[in-house]
Amino acid sequence: MNVLHIALRELIGMFIDDGALALFAMVLIAVIAAAVEFAGLPGFIGGILLLIGCIAILAESTYRAVRKKIDE
Repeated sequence: MNVLHIALRELIGMFIDDGALALFAMVLIAVIAAAVEFAGLPGFIGGILLLIGCIAILAESTYRAVRKKIDE
C-alpha cells in the first residue's frame, strides 16, 4: 500500500508540481478567453498573449524554484 501511495503521489506531482504555476495558467487562460469572447479581442492576438503569458509564468516559476534551491 505504501508503494502504491508513493507512486500515485509522484504521478500527481508530475502534473501538479507547483500549485501556483497551475493556478496562474488557469487564470491567464480564463482572462484571455474572456477578452476574446466578450471584449472582441482578435483570436490571433489572444493566442500571442497566451504564449507570452505562459512563457512569463514558466519563467517566474523556474526563478522561484531556483531561488528556493539556493536558499536551502
